[in-house]
Amino acid sequence: MMKRRTLLSVLGAASAAAALPSRAQSNPKIVFGYTAVSDFASVFVSAEEGYFKKRNLEVELKFIPLNSTIPAALQSDSLQIGGPTPSVFLQAVDGGLDLVLVAGGGLTSKTITGFGLVARAGSGIKNPQDCIGKKIGVPGLGAFLHVTFRAWLKDSGVDYRKVNFVEASFPQHADLLRGGSVDAVVSADPFMSRITESGAGYVASYYSTFLPENNQTIVHAAKREWVAKNPGAARAFRESLVEAAAFMQQSKNDARVRAAIGKYIKLPPEVLAKIQISPPGPTVNEKQLGYWVGLMKDQDMLKTSIDVAKLIAK
Repeated sequence: MMKRRTLLSVLGAASAAAALPSRAQSNPKIVFGYTAVSDFASVFVSAEEGYFKKRNLEVELKFIPLNSTIPAALQSDSLQIGGPTPSVFLQAVDGGLDLVLVAGGGLTSKTITGFGLVARAGSGIKNPQDCIGKKIGVPGLGAFLHVTFRAWLKDSGVDYRKVNFVEASFPQHADLLRGGSVDAVVSADPFMSRITESGAGYVASYYSTFLPENNQTIVHAAKREWVAKNPGAARAFRESLVEAAAFMQQSKNDARVRAAIGKYIKLPPEVLAKIQISPPGPTVNEKQLGYWVGLMKDQDMLKTSIDVAKLIAK
């Protein structure tokens, strides 16, 4: 009788346990899309330091050559979360995609000179006025570098509509300059440093220093429908980045942070040692997003009225 009762008790407990949802299985796999910039450092650190795993998140990091293609990949479910620049995200929303932000990436800083206008050797480009009539490559039409560079031109009294912009991913920049296909590129490290060290081009301006502090350079977006179905996973993703940001801000962890960046954007040690890393901004607020809305309206990039409060997942 005792053996029978024990057996029934064990079977009952097993059935009850099977009926309970497993926390480890409650979160869906997340394919995350990133581009080759260090602004994704908090995501890289979360993956390498186990912050995703700590929260039972399975996150696959997928390299995306052009930032401007990330919203379409989210819409098609090729990605569950991706890191478009704020301008690419807002253009996608303006175009009708129902996306929201679950977290943030890097932040602007007056101390960062890791991106700028890189002119072809012999082009003669030295100032904003010299850009008129020139062909300039940007790593994503409507993305961060394109929009901020146009804002800098306008602030300098130059009509950016007189500049011919073409889309070119970061790895193409050096070859395009050497071949004379473009007169300049708006690029970022480590690609910018490689160009200047090879003699293919020179930095005409670290225009980034004109930007105000503490605005998002990268935002982490997902379909609203996905977040509604997986609110716990969305929060856990953000919490992982918050923990990674705290890790990054401790100078003793610098080597591990750089190693994580190098792993995902394939940088050799000598380049890793030199690159500047944007301050982490794992959460996004309405003021930050509002800054980008204002900048884009000034460039006639938005057709609809955008309520930024509705675009940030809680």
